[in-house]
Amino acid sequence: MAKKYKVNISQNAQNDLEHIFFYIAGDSINNAKKFIVELEKKIYSLDSLPERFAYIPENIYFGTSYRHIIHKKYRVIYRISGDSVYILRVIHGSKLLDP
Repeated sequence: MAKKYKVNISQNAQNDLEHIFFYIAGDSINNAKKFIVELEKKIYSLDSLPERFAYIPENIYFGTSYRHIIHKKYRVIYRISGDSVYILRVIHGSKLLDP
């Protein structure tokens, strides 16, 4: 049986999700709901095999071992620690992670 991880969403990541929702909702509330549901489904899929996604390129600057999920134009930045996955940020794919 595969190891299960606890997925934790930081306040910064929660704020990012809300910002994305309201940005998309400016055009279509239904599209915003659909997008966030899809994104959250990917996020919570990290409860198994979170190592399957790539490391972020910014790791060389920060000395970290963060990974990311790409979903359409957005990146979900996370780290794995023990039996937990910590969702740190959800940012537009054209942006680099700030220190």
